[in-house]
Amino acid sequence: MAVKHAALAATPTLVVDSPMPPPAWALLERHLFAVMDRAAVQFVARYTRPDGTLVWRDEWPGMDGSDDAYESFGNFPLYYVLGGSEEVHRLSRHEWNALTWQFTEYGQVHNEFDAYYDWMHHGESSLYLYYFGLADPNAHQDRRRALRFAGMYLGEDPEAPNWDPEHKLIRSPINGSRGPRHEMSAVDWVTHRPVLANYLTPYEDIPGVDPVQADWNDDAVFARILEALNARMARGDVPLNLTATSLIANAYLYTGAEKYRRWIVDYVNAWRERTEANGGICPDNVGLSGAIGEYMGGKWWGGYYGWRWPHGSLNILESTLIAACNAALVTGDLAFLDFPRSQLDLLWNLGRQEDGQFKVPHRYSSQGWWDFRPPDPRLHVHLWSFTMAEEDRERLARFPSIGQWDRVHGGRDKGDQAHAAPWLRFIAGHNADYPEAILRANYAETCRRLERLRQDDGDPREWDVHHWQEINPVTCEGLVQLTLGAPPPIYHGGLLHCRVRYFDPTRQRPGLPPGIAALVERITPQGILLRLVNTDPLEGQEVVVQAGAFGEHSFTEVQRLDEAGQPTDDGAVVNGRAFAVRLGPAAGVALRVGMRRFVHQPTYAWPF
Repeated sequence: MAVKHAALAATPTLVVDSPMPPPAWALLERHLFAVMDRAAVQFVARYTRPDGTLVWRDEWPGMDGSDDAYESFGNFPLYYVLGGSEEVHRLSRHEWNALTWQFTEYGQVHNEFDAYYDWMHHGESSLYLYYFGLADPNAHQDRRRALRFAGMYLGEDPEAPNWDPEHKLIRSPINGSRGPRHEMSAVDWVTHRPVLANYLTPYEDIPGVDPVQADWNDDAVFARILEALNARMARGDVPLNLTATSLIANAYLYTGAEKYRRWIVDYVNAWRERTEANGGICPDNVGLSGAIGEYMGGKWWGGYYGWRWPHGSLNILESTLIAACNAALVTGDLAFLDFPRSQLDLLWNLGRQEDGQFKVPHRYSSQGWWDFRPPDPRLHVHLWSFTMAEEDRERLARFPSIGQWDRVHGGRDKGDQAHAAPWLRFIAGHNADYPEAILRANYAETCRRLERLRQDDGDPREWDVHHWQEINPVTCEGLVQLTLGAPPPIYHGGLLHCRVRYFDPTRQRPGLPPGIAALVERITPQGILLRLVNTDPLEGQEVVVQAGAFGEHSFTEVQRLDEAGQPTDDGAVVNGRAFAVRLGPAAGVALRVGMRRFVHQPTYAWPF
């Protein structure tokens, strides 16, 4: 045992000097970092001006679009938190400021936050902000923004009266820095109409409108749809707004202020009470008086991003899970997770066999439960990863296709969630080749996107608003899973919930130090199996390991394992948020790390 840095004087340090041949996963991990450090810079240089604004159009109307611009660079600070370069961190901040200015000029952003839109889109763009807190909790501008943005939902901003403290509700599904939008205009939807023409019609009973797939591009049809949206959907609260709890938790992680914790708890409990009052089904609309179905003729379904339209159950399940995790994070009370469990179980219990497959309903409307599809395990993986509860492991075990989850198919979805199931199999002791497979797949996807970048010679004025996020070569899925021991955040606004994260005490920054590779090989309710490897044969490094993304967990002990996986006499009692490992040149170690979970107040503050 030894201590090197004065700032870490109270932190146990394990010294590892024995060199070892680096495993393939470690070399692939470090190679991916090296490639993406350069790819990110090339991506920014190709698609932005020197001031950071997108090379694009002079005008962009409507309320949609800024989220897509933020999404195009939003994982840059997360990548930095994992161990990416300081230059990528600098570019991430440069781009956020430039995009905020650009979309303020377009009209979507006001006071540095979307003027009004829904929390599926707010959630996507806000991930960028949440990662800034992890990247540098001492950045004064980030902290001030976090408190100001939270104030828009706590009743502290007179220009944004989104919150009703009496009824514990957000006053409209469409909300933001200009407050609730109780009447949407045709201009609000102008850029989104072609997209929505491919979706299910919001209601079955709009006169003169196809009840299944309406043509939003037809002005007469769109006028009738807009009239119905304003009459039924524009006022009152919806479960989608639960995703705003992440914005409030973001402020809490900077300050620890009780008012933020209290708001999260009150709002989640309000929706739990509405669900109980509705017979255990989360209603998808609440009027301004707090009554379920107030503008829907008493129906608990039919709300904005509700059980019917546009995606069905996905948004209900995501929002309740995001909010329950946030409530548990700030209170330490995992009973909040009973809320999303109840909705997952509701759908599962309605499942049935169709065409030789088990399917669950994804929508509800006048015909009852319908749109039966095979269940998606991803949210179940998030739930179990967060709680580590036996009952949530059993929920995963009931999936009929679990034995088919090992395959890494490559590619990348919008939220870096494509391989949640094969990662779960690896963590559970199966699918031993997964670390190499996911890193190779992520590398191949980065190469594919760079090739698309090189061939991209079209007219920027014709590009869709999603253009850049489809080419962004930085992919964090495998790095998050392998190094942090968790799936990436739920893309529509979830926080990063993980077992461990890393810091470089020499350079006083977050992330793995140069040359260091990490692999969380197993996770249990009591701890993790962690491998650390220094791939540099010339220079040693020190890495600090923190318990949880926000120091919310506590380590109990760190035990070194020999080549056979048996404990040695070399270890340490920790009983704290962090420990350090000093790795000599080409050294590596396997550690069995004990952990108590959700025992500390979560914070963005670093352990040194």
